[in-house]
Amino acid sequence: MKIIFAGTPDFAATHLQALIDSDQHQIVAVYTQPDRPAGRGKKLTASAVKQLACDHNLTVLQPPSLKDSDAQQQLASFEADIMIVVAYGLILPQVVLDTPRLGCINVHGSLLPKWRGAAPIQRAVEAGDKETGICIMQMDAGLDTGPVISVARCAIEASDTSGSIYQKLSELGAPTLLAALEKMASGVAVAEQQDDSQSTYARKIDKSEALIDWSMSAQEISRRVRAFNPFPATFSHIGGDRVKVWGASATDKQSTNSAGVIIHADAEGILVQTGKGQLLITEIQLAGKSKMPVSELLKSKAELFAAGQSFES
Repeated sequence: MKIIFAGTPDFAATHLQALIDSDQHQIVAVYTQPDRPAGRGKKLTASAVKQLACDHNLTVLQPPSLKDSDAQQQLASFEADIMIVVAYGLILPQVVLDTPRLGCINVHGSLLPKWRGAAPIQRAVEAGDKETGICIMQMDAGLDTGPVISVARCAIEASDTSGSIYQKLSELGAPTLLAALEKMASGVAVAEQQDDSQSTYARKIDKSEALIDWSMSAQEISRRVRAFNPFPATFSHIGGDRVKVWGASATDKQSTNSAGVIIHADAEGILVQTGKGQLLITEIQLAGKSKMPVSELLKSKAELFAAGQSFES
């Protein structure tokens, strides 16, 4: 098939690489978002998808929008059989969805209809879901509402962060996509309608959510620590210092201390009272420093995290 690929981050690049390696289809164009400022110098930087496409001499287009008629006509000129969308980041108007012969399909990181929206991986971890997965979906005008062509499942372990799930789904998505394309090319693909009554919404992550609310339960906080790792990373303040919490686990222990108060700190971690239960912080990062195990941090900052000290609520 003649394919238009649309994607931006490294998650999408993994799928583009799989298409390139398969050598079964012709990639006639690659769409990705415009170069963005990145790093301390705010230098314009190409997306992971653009870099990969350029390495393989593929045609790259970076329109700021696909709502423009000129952009739509250019897309139609490729006469593609199908358009594959993976974390592209731009809305596709109905005219674009209808342009390829077989329409547009999307690789989505959840078990639809659960977690439709921008942050399905983070919201699944935050909610304490036991599994997630990849859905190959025929796109329609709704938000991740189209019929599902293929599904692959993945367990969410207690130690998983959004970063580790992201990697698992990246590796799971590529072969699932290739299998779905084979079915579509041979005309045997069956798309199953989603049950809208079972849908949940994965709203975009706001950085303000990463500020730890110590009145929440230890279970809720520990899930947020995992969900917001690596981005935007949960944080709190103590002694006027901002600290990021990268690793933590919940316990059922309780005390009469107020939420945010440190119960004790040793090589195992910093034990903090929450609204319900206690949180054992095991990996932390001070402003301007690298993240490190608590056992290392206490060698120089034991007083800051001594019993009775309190994180700001």
